[in-house]
Amino acid sequence: MALNGTYGRNVTVIETESLTKRYPRVTALDRLTMGIAPGVTGLVGANGAGKSTLIKILLGLAPATEGTASVLGLDVRTHGAQIRAGVGYMPEHDCLPPDVSATEFVVHMARMSGLPPTVARERTADTLRHVGLYEERYRPMGGYSTGMKQRVKLAQALVHDPRLVLLDEPTNGLDPVGRDEMLGLIRRVWTDFGISVLVTSHLLGELERTSDHIVVIDGGKLLRSSSTREFTQATASLAVEVTDSDRHPDGTRATLDALVAAGLTAQADGHRLLVDIADESTYDIVRDAVAGLGLGLIRMEQRRHRIAELFTDRDAAARPRPMEGGGRDAA
Repeated sequence: MALNGTYGRNVTVIETESLTKRYPRVTALDRLTMGIAPGVTGLVGANGAGKSTLIKILLGLAPATEGTASVLGLDVRTHGAQIRAGVGYMPEHDCLPPDVSATEFVVHMARMSGLPPTVARERTADTLRHVGLYEERYRPMGGYSTGMKQRVKLAQALVHDPRLVLLDEPTNGLDPVGRDEMLGLIRRVWTDFGISVLVTSHLLGELERTSDHIVVIDGGKLLRSSSTREFTQATASLAVEVTDSDRHPDGTRATLDALVAAGLTAQADGHRLLVDIADESTYDIVRDAVAGLGLGLIRMEQRRHRIAELFTDRDAAARPRPMEGGGRDAA
């Protein structure tokens, strides 16, 4: 698969400055300023956050109300056709003609991108082999499974040797095995072929596993942009899970009480405990408390942040604080 593996490792592939898109009743993007470097970048946001609007603007398919955006160093306002020639796009919705084979469709898309007939056929064969559809490439796509259709959509985004691909919810409708396989393919787009990827998803765990960088937008605004490692850095707390026993049918509660009695700060989080790490002795105190209760220790590891916590913390901060001096907590 002769894909471009040299372009873009030392430049910013996407930049926006105060990018705004207003519709009559809603502001889809609100002064969005960000820069995306080469690699695999995850774009996180709930429905209505502005992800699809951003992609349309980046492809030159919708004008911004205010602000600027560039893709591969090209202004989206004046170089839309040139941007689309250097970018692959995998849409979220089902867009494949059912009576056409994968080979026919991908060759057509390659020809639409300007490839000569012979090159289009060769590139199509290579790309379909890469996404795992080589044996089924001559079958009409109407008989394809959801996973196979997603692979065809990925293939047509890659066939013209783009410098960047925009993947909109590429794992939609896939079972866990199909999702894992698709995530592996997405990662290989960058690691094997040097094609940068911007992938949108509402499944935060997928982006933690696949992306080098995470951009979070909410209500059209930039909520956070940082490396995946920074998002998931270790915290100063232990995640502890224990078994139950006849003596302690609620082992989590019994362990919590024992840890608090030993002077540690801890709280229950479902079936696990979150224990603040005071110093290295914290590990020994937890171990001894669990052993003293006659319980089994399932897990004790330093906890890591999850991207979902960013939204949880935001929602908690937005909730009204209870009035002091009243209510149950005032007793």
